[in-house]
Amino acid sequence: MARTSTYLNFPRCTEEAFNFYKSVFGGDFGAGGIARFSDIPAAEGAPPLPEADKKLVMHIELPIVGGHVIMATDAPESMGFTVNFGNNVHINLEPDTKAETKKLFDALSAGGKITMELQDMFWGAYFGSCTDKFGVQWMFNCVEK
Repeated sequence: MARTSTYLNFPRCTEEAFNFYKSVFGGDFGAGGIARFSDIPAAEGAPPLPEADKKLVMHIELPIVGGHVIMATDAPESMGFTVNFGNNVHINLEPDTKAETKKLFDALSAGGKITMELQDMFWGAYFGSCTDKFGVQWMFNCVEK
């Protein structure tokens, strides 16, 4: 079955971030829960994984609103990753009601930064945006029916 998801890279805080998102959206982690780098079979000729990296999250996913799934990994420096947060990724949520929109907006913006307060917009939506405490940018676009 086809689906759309958003993939996020974190600098060693994926588990903390996804426990926070789970507290906001509810539900359970998909695909068998949290896969860790220690689950990767050793590759012949590859250097051993540093002990500190073995507990990091290799893959995690969580269904959020409307069947959308967010996925993520820790991006360890030992594997050549450098995480740079920018403004190129937003997750756009389209809840069914203003009340649900406000609840999600308040939870995700807690400890982060509100970039646009929720308000009625000219295109007929209740819209706002924020950056959460982990640097992930969220947009909210509710058109109550």
